[in-house]
Amino acid sequence: MLCAWRLGGLELRAAALWPGRAGLGGFGAGIRAREVSTSWSPVGAAFNVKPQGRRLDLFGERRGLFGVPELSAPEGFRIAQENALRKADLLVERVCSLPPGPQTVLIFDELSDSLCRVADLADFVKIAHPERAFREAAEEACRSIGTMVEKLNTNVELYQSLQKLLADKKLVDSLDPETRRVAELFMFDFEISGIHLDEEKRKRAVDLNVKILDLSNTFLMGTNFPNKIEKHLLPEHIHRNFVVTGSHVIIDGLHAEAPDDLVREAAYKIFLYPNAGQLKCLEELLSNRDLLAKLVGYSTYSHRALQGTIAKNPETVMQFLEKLSDKLSERTIKDFEMIRGMKMKLNPQNSELMPWDPPYYSGVIRAERYNIEPSLYCPFFSLGACMEGLNILFTKLLGITLYAEQPAKGEVWCEDVRKLAVVHESEGLLGYIYCDFFQRADKPHQDCHFTIRGGRLKEDGEYQLPVVVLMLNLPHSSRNSPTLLTPGMMENLFHEMGHAMHSMLGRTRYQHVTGTRCPTDFAEVPSILMEYFANDYRVVTQFARHYQTGQSLPKNMVSRLCESKKVCAAADMQLQVFYATLDQIYHGKHPLRTSTTDILRETQEKFYGLPYVPNTAWQLRFSHLVGYGAKYYSYLMSRAVASMVWKECFQQDPFNRVSCLPAGRQGSAIGGRCSHTAGAGSPCSWCKVCFRSVLLLMTLSVPLFPTWIRTLKPSSWILSDGSTLALLNQGRVDMNVVVNAAAVNTRSGFQYSLL
Repeated sequence: MLCAWRLGGLELRAAALWPGRAGLGGFGAGIRAREVSTSWSPVGAAFNVKPQGRRLDLFGERRGLFGVPELSAPEGFRIAQENALRKADLLVERVCSLPPGPQTVLIFDELSDSLCRVADLADFVKIAHPERAFREAAEEACRSIGTMVEKLNTNVELYQSLQKLLADKKLVDSLDPETRRVAELFMFDFEISGIHLDEEKRKRAVDLNVKILDLSNTFLMGTNFPNKIEKHLLPEHIHRNFVVTGSHVIIDGLHAEAPDDLVREAAYKIFLYPNAGQLKCLEELLSNRDLLAKLVGYSTYSHRALQGTIAKNPETVMQFLEKLSDKLSERTIKDFEMIRGMKMKLNPQNSELMPWDPPYYSGVIRAERYNIEPSLYCPFFSLGACMEGLNILFTKLLGITLYAEQPAKGEVWCEDVRKLAVVHESEGLLGYIYCDFFQRADKPHQDCHFTIRGGRLKEDGEYQLPVVVLMLNLPHSSRNSPTLLTPGMMENLFHEMGHAMHSMLGRTRYQHVTGTRCPTDFAEVPSILMEYFANDYRVVTQFARHYQTGQSLPKNMVSRLCESKKVCAAADMQLQVFYATLDQIYHGKHPLRTSTTDILRETQEKFYGLPYVPNTAWQLRFSHLVGYGAKYYSYLMSRAVASMVWKECFQQDPFNRVSCLPAGRQGSAIGGRCSHTAGAGSPCSWCKVCFRSVLLLMTLSVPLFPTWIRTLKPSSWILSDGSTLALLNQGRVDMNVVVNAAAVNTRSGFQYSLL
C-alpha cells in the first residue's frame, strides 16, 4: 500500500529536513548475533540479529526524528510548522513579484517542498509514533499545514503568477519538457481547487477541504478501533482466541485465518458491527467530497479525483471493472464451489459458504493440494535472508546496494527501526529507507510506504535525497530464531520495497513529480512488479536459505508455492473488483439513493456473490476510502500493467539490465523517433513495443540510465494526461489487452516464472 498526503493543489507529499550521512555500514555496533549455521551479508545480519539498545552516548547531541533538530520533543512540531509557514509566505511574495519564467516553476516547487517537509513527516508520526504527545502534536501540524495549502490553492495572486507564464507562448516554448509539464500540473491543481470561483466560493472550498481533512482523520482512526462484547455472550471455549479484559472480550480484527468456523464468524459479526459515530463520519465525508466537487465544477467527486490519472474518468473505470468482472465470473463460481466443497468436507453440519470462509478454506485447499504449510517455508524466509535477497536483486538488476546504518540518538521513534542507505554503483548515495517492520502496541495493522521527503535538484546544484519509511507488522524474533516470514509476508516485503525503490530511483528536478508522485493508478505498478520477482525461482534461490542449516529452498517447494497461487485466484480478484466498484458508487452521483450499508449489500451480491451478513457494515473498516477515495481500482489496473511489463521484459531473465532500457532508444531521448514503423516506413508515435518499454522506464526511472533520462519524468508528462487510455481508445492497445492482463493472473499465476 502506498501512503501519500494529497492536499488539493500543491499535492503535498512528505519532505523532512535531513542531516549528512553518518557513514556506511555502521549498524553492526550494539547488536547480538544468533548462533546459526549460515553466514549473512551485512544487510542480512542487520535484520537477523536483535538490537541490544543504542551505544552509550552521554554527551552526544539528540538530533530529533529523521534528523530534524526541532523534533527531539513534541513541541518541535509547532516550531517546524511555524518555520514552514513563514518560509511559505516569503516564497509566495517572491514568486508574485518576479516576472514569469523558469524561475516561477522552481519557486512553486520549493514552496510545495517547504510545506511537505513538515506535513507528510507529521502525517506519518501522527499514526506511527508510540508516544501520544508526539502523535497529537503531529496531528495539529498536519491540520495547520493543510489549512495553509488549501488557502494557497485558492490564492488568486499566486495563481496569476503562474498563469502569466503559461499564457506566454514564447516563454512556454522556451521551457524544457519537464518544467513545462510541472507548470501545467501546478495549474491543474489550482483549477480543481476552485481558483475560478468568486471570493466567497473560494473560501467555501477552503472550508470544505479542511473539513474533509478532519473527517478523513477521524474515519481513518475509526477503521482500526476494536469492538468489545460481554464475554458471557460468546461461547467460553473461543474466549482464548481473543483478548479478554474484565467482563468483556475485545475483537480487534477479522481473524480470517482461524481454523474454528465459530471464531471467524464471531470476529466477523462483532468487528464489523455498525458503529453509529463511524457511520455518520463516513456519510459526512462522502457528502462533503461531493459538495466540494460540485462547487469546483465536477458532476461527482469521482470525476474530480480521476482527473490526471490513467483512467481519466469514472466511466472508463467502470468499463474496466465490468469487463474484468465478466471475465472472472465463471472461474469465480468454480472457486466458490471448490471452497464450499472443502467446508462441507470439514464442517458438514454447517456447509453454507459465508464471507468469513474463503480466506481460511482457500488456504486449506492450497495446503492440501500442494503441501505448502507455511511452517515448512518460514525457516527459509528469515527476515535477514529476504533483505539479502532484495539486496542481491537490486545489485544485479539496478547496480544498487543497501547498507545498514546506525541511527543517531533520537532519530527513530522505536529502537527496533532499522535505517538503510541506498547506494548506486556510479551515482553514489540515492536516499534513505527507514524500516519500521515489527509489531507493537497501537501500531496500525497495515503494510505501507510513506514518503518522508521527496527528491529534487536544489538551487545550489545539490540533489535533495529522498527519505521514506516502510511499515510492516512482522513478529519479533524469539530467543532461538530470527524473525521468520511466511511466503505471504515475504511477498508483501517485496511489494513495499518496490514502492521504496520507486521513490529512490525517480530522480527528477522537481519534487512535485518525483518517485511515487505519479498518477495513483500507476503508483502500484513497481510494487506489484516486485511480486513477480518474489515468485520467480531464479530470484528466490538466490536468498532462500534455512536460517540454521544454510540449506537452499528446494526448487520443487518453490514450484508448489507458485502453482498454489492459482487456487481461488479468481475469487480473490473478484473481491477486489467488488471493493473497487463500491468505492466508485460511494463517490458517484449524490445524494446516494440509499444508505451506504444497503449499497454495500447490493454491490456485494452483484459483484462478489456471497451473501451480505445482516447487522454488519464492512465499509466502516474500508480505510482505503481515505487515501484511495475513488481510486481503489488502481490496484487492479496496476496489476494489469505490471503483468505486461514482466512478460515483456523480465520473464526470460529477471536479472537482465538491458531490459531496463527502451527498445531502440538507447541513444536517443524520450519522445524521439523509435526504430519501429507505423506503415510507409514512418516511425510510430507510440507503437505497442515502445509503449511497454516506456511503462518499464517509468517503473524503474533512474540513475542507472543516462543523464537525459534522469532529467525527465515520463510518468508525470505521459501518463498524467491519461495517455494509456488514449492509446486504448486509438486502438494501439486494445482495452481487452489490459483486462486480460489482469484476469490472466487468476489462471496462470506465476507459472511462467518457473524454468
